[in-house]
Amino acid sequence: MSESRLRLSENEGVTLVEFVDRNILDEANIQAINEEITGEIEKSDTPRLLISFSNVDHLSSAALGALITINNKIKEKAGELHLANIDPQIYEVFVITRLNKLFNIHDTTDEAREAFAN
Repeated sequence: MSESRLRLSENEGVTLVEFVDRNILDEANIQAINEEITGEIEKSDTPRLLISFSNVDHLSSAALGALITINNKIKEKAGELHLANIDPQIYEVFVITRLNKLFNIHDTTDEAREAFAN
């Protein structure tokens, strides 16, 4: 198996997902990330994921597509997904594509953690 593109940590029932790569553009990496996050979702009856984009500079449209897929899988299991630390330039893409309406987006991981239903 290839080395993980993610750093995962669990805290109080919430899995924090952080990216190793600054640029999430490569199709193969996006596929690997999608599979790894899907694996995390499968492990839980009601997945609670917090995805932090703190060191991400660029996202491709394929990465956004993967996020939508991940969001749908979490919703199917009545879980929660929150996003945090999105660079202003990347956030602009969320606004243009109206994905800011689809996702729960927070400025910081702490704010996002507090937003999870207890």
